[in-house]
Amino acid sequence: MDFTFTEEQQASAEAAKGVFAGVAPDAVPSPALTPGAVAETYDRALWARLADADLLSLLLDPRHGGAGLDAVALCLVLRESAHVLARVPLLENSAAAAAVQAYGGDEAKADLLARAGRGELVLTVAAHGRTGHDPAEQAVTARQDGGTWVLDGIQTAVPWAYDADVTVVPAHTGTGRTLLALVPRGLEGAVLAEQFSTSGERLGELRLESARLAARDVIDTDGAWEWLRDLLATGTCALALGLGERVLRMTGQYTSEREQFGFPIATFQAVAVQAADRYIDLRAMEATLWQAAWRIASGAPGGLPAAGDVAVAKIWASEGVRRVVQTAQHLHGGFGADVDYPLHRYHAWAKHLELSLGPAAAHEEALGDLLAAHPPA
Repeated sequence: MDFTFTEEQQASAEAAKGVFAGVAPDAVPSPALTPGAVAETYDRALWARLADADLLSLLLDPRHGGAGLDAVALCLVLRESAHVLARVPLLENSAAAAAVQAYGGDEAKADLLARAGRGELVLTVAAHGRTGHDPAEQAVTARQDGGTWVLDGIQTAVPWAYDADVTVVPAHTGTGRTLLALVPRGLEGAVLAEQFSTSGERLGELRLESARLAARDVIDTDGAWEWLRDLLATGTCALALGLGERVLRMTGQYTSEREQFGFPIATFQAVAVQAADRYIDLRAMEATLWQAAWRIASGAPGGLPAAGDVAVAKIWASEGVRRVVQTAQHLHGGFGADVDYPLHRYHAWAKHLELSLGPAAAHEEALGDLLAAHPPA
């Protein structure tokens, strides 16, 4: 098996490093000291630089102005973005655009893709359901009324909801099918209520009350939501990996400089063992991430559907990112809680990612269901 990234994938990662090199993780007020949102909107200057570097159109075909790359390339870029806590809707915009490209109609592609790739409009996805714990596709109902679709329901914790031009909303029909509704900003019957993440970013609760969409703004292709959901989850795992890597690097630097009894605390066995355990977590997170991203990118068959590999990646990312930041806080001591030092920001972002991924036990149960449904031959 060849684990080497292609030249194009490596080039994407290098371009991302250049764009994110000057980004400070503490460029906005601390979430620990700020009631409400830390900023009114995302980092628009950074968004423009990402567009100029063609990093918003990685997954788009050349005919839509993109590079025609895959989920692996996107995850490499997301990993770099998490090193600096980049405040941009890169994952949601890229995943939504990729879903429209793969499953949407010609009109939706013409309206959205090229502009999303150039950063001229922002796409996001409502993927957390009514409570954050129930399936997102069950939180909104869709019924046909003549030539339009009528949407009713609630989606919670929609990222960048107040900045997005279009929100992709999964919904279920009376026949049990799942479709994707492309809900534009300001649609009559679509109302936002403010919510705030642990990282201090503004989220939105999207309430749909008899909101009407034309058929052209609805994707009713089988498998579209499942594919988009897996891509979003895998991208979130990439963010968790990048964040964990930076936190462990910060911890290694601190423990190498902090001395007790005349020696750096990194030389103490108790410290070294904890750091080594977290390094193992990160390597497991990395291996399972690339397996999931490769399955999504290649469509290669396996003993289980790609959702099985995604479930494994989510298990490691959700548990791993929590363990990494907790150990980092412990080894930093009181210094880790200093609001003038960025570690507390990484901890807040890690908690948001952990909550977005959901508990490992739920993913283990889902994996068990898949194993029961696809026993080894």
